[in-house]
Amino acid sequence: MKEEVAKVLERVRPILQRDGGDVELVDVSEDGVVSVRLQGACKGCPGAAMTLKAVIENLLVKEVEGVKQVVGV
Repeated sequence: MKEEVAKVLERVRPILQRDGGDVELVDVSEDGVVSVRLQGACKGCPGAAMTLKAVIENLLVKEVEGVKQVVGV
């Protein structure tokens, strides 16, 4: 599952990089929780929580079987 998550994140990365940010995959737990670390401009952005849930989590849950939640670390 970790490889599938990484592939999907590669599709999200250019969107974040356009605004000076990035995302790093930290872990994928056995129970479907994906841990990511927002970087650059995304790290302290007021919209970071929305980016995590509305963009990253929605896409991963939709496209990678077994993913249930995305959390920022």
